[in-house]
Amino acid sequence: MNAESMTGLQQLQALIAGCKPPPIAQLMKFDLVEIAEGRVVFAGTPGKEVYNPIGSVHGGYAATLLDSACGCAVHSMLSPTQGYTTLELKIAYHRGLTHESGLVRAEGTVLTFGKRVAFAEAKLLDPQGRLCASATSTLLVFERKT
Repeated sequence: MNAESMTGLQQLQALIAGCKPPPIAQLMKFDLVEIAEGRVVFAGTPGKEVYNPIGSVHGGYAATLLDSACGCAVHSMLSPTQGYTTLELKIAYHRGLTHESGLVRAEGTVLTFGKRVAFAEAKLLDPQGRLCASATSTLLVFERKT
């Protein structure tokens, strides 16, 4: 079965089953670890390679994980003919990250999924379950050209 005939959920299940992860996940060293319709979880351990000049993990690391979680939660609900793109992403930072933070988890959930627009939220949690960052996202859902 090729990707164009698969639902979004089937595409994401194929990623977990061992297909090559997208370049951003390889670059930033995070993985898709859980998938269900309307819900995904990414996990990664931030290292010094994602530090900013002030000696902590750059906010873009958290934003990337949260954007991925919101987007892929919506992706999991797409039909084989649909696509999506992020229209808006709002991030709130609650706790700083360092290379000592350990494995963090970005849990994304669809709030609503309509014909043209979807809304999702995500939380970034440290190994102790403490909230490090949160996000809400508005995503455009569209029919792909075949």
